[in-house]
Amino acid sequence: MTTNKEKLLKQDLAHLIHPLHNRGLHETTAHVWVKGEGAMLVDVDGKEYIDGLSGLWNVVAGHGRKELAEVAARQMETLSYCSGYAGSTNPWAIELAERLSRLTNSNITRFFFTSGGGESTETSIKTARYYWKIKGKPEKTKVISRQFGYHGVTLAAMSATGLSPYWPMFEPLVPGFSHIPSPYPYRYVAPAGVSQGIAAANELEKAILKEGADTVGMFIAEPIQGAGGVIVPQDDYFPRIREICDKYDVLFVADEVITGFGRSGKMFGLDHWGVRADIIQFAKAITSGYFPFGGIGVTEQIASVLDTGNMAWMHAFTYSAHPVGCAVAMRTIDIIEQEGFPAQAAEKGDYLLKALQAALADHPHVGEVRGKGLMCAIEYVEDKSTKADYPADQKIGHKIHIAAQARGLFSRLRGDVFCIAPPVISTHKQLDQIVEIMAGATKEVLG
Repeated sequence: MTTNKEKLLKQDLAHLIHPLHNRGLHETTAHVWVKGEGAMLVDVDGKEYIDGLSGLWNVVAGHGRKELAEVAARQMETLSYCSGYAGSTNPWAIELAERLSRLTNSNITRFFFTSGGGESTETSIKTARYYWKIKGKPEKTKVISRQFGYHGVTLAAMSATGLSPYWPMFEPLVPGFSHIPSPYPYRYVAPAGVSQGIAAANELEKAILKEGADTVGMFIAEPIQGAGGVIVPQDDYFPRIREICDKYDVLFVADEVITGFGRSGKMFGLDHWGVRADIIQFAKAITSGYFPFGGIGVTEQIASVLDTGNMAWMHAFTYSAHPVGCAVAMRTIDIIEQEGFPAQAAEKGDYLLKALQAALADHPHVGEVRGKGLMCAIEYVEDKSTKADYPADQKIGHKIHIAAQARGLFSRLRGDVFCIAPPVISTHKQLDQIVEIMAGATKEVLG
């Protein structure tokens, strides 16, 4: 007899194309999610799983928050949609922008809203280019980003993304994009006598000089690289990056799509190092995934230059400043502030990281257990002494992912790096379960 799940998956395969479409994977391991409650997801067959990546890093407040559903419903009844184009606005967008100007670093004062992170990256790139044109430097169009960085998969955002598997099907990349090495403390090799963080930051200076400083418009970086494997930079890395951007007149764009709004243990990830960006971009946690929403914030210096343009800024999205998104964002920020998400993420993240390290760091095939805030990763290697990876065809990460799912944990990978970022509202008991599951899955697959 065909189960409900089998029927649904058959219909799915007949009619849906998924993000990162992989029919074979979908046929063999797919879930049909029907409910979420707190840190838990429920499959159509009734099995519960810990949401080990908060959806896609975004559901910080957990599933089933009635207050977010209620504010969305009220807004839909009041004003479901209106244009956000120039000459048209709404009170919720105005209030959200004003609130963000107080919440972000004091140099960020003006905001443009999008439907998500990829649109935010596109907006940063186009803003930087227009800014330099108005400033009389139209050649400053190039974008430098980092290996293992993730900034979205629209064409320009994909060109900035430093995860090469995203490229081959759609190449050539947009001209004018290049990537420098990640600071990646586990793998970056610094020259003798130079700290790892300074050496990794100096890769930016080398790239600017190679491209020509008069052609480089912006550098974009996640404060903590998320999808690339939770890569936490050295403490001296971003202060040096800021110095280099200032020296060569390059805009520094902080991609806070994953780290923004408390996930890292600070309200924004860059706050850990006391560094200010020229542009910040955000999405995900600002609505806890309950509504597609994002944006960028720029300094008053940048905004005032845009204001001087002698024609309309020809950049627009239908759903920019969507009133429902703005209302949900405001209520989500209430929750983040009232429930102290940055402090919760710092404490729970430290608890989870220490427990994972105690359970797994000594395993002969665990190269590193790392993290910051409620973002952790386990990197599996074939040879711990040399840090040599497993051959890709062994699919070690995938096997551990399957073993973890069998034990009730659902998350995502970057190759053989297992990423863990549960909702901030996760209980310590659930964090303990994550550790137990990962220890069991690792033992099952690797002994």
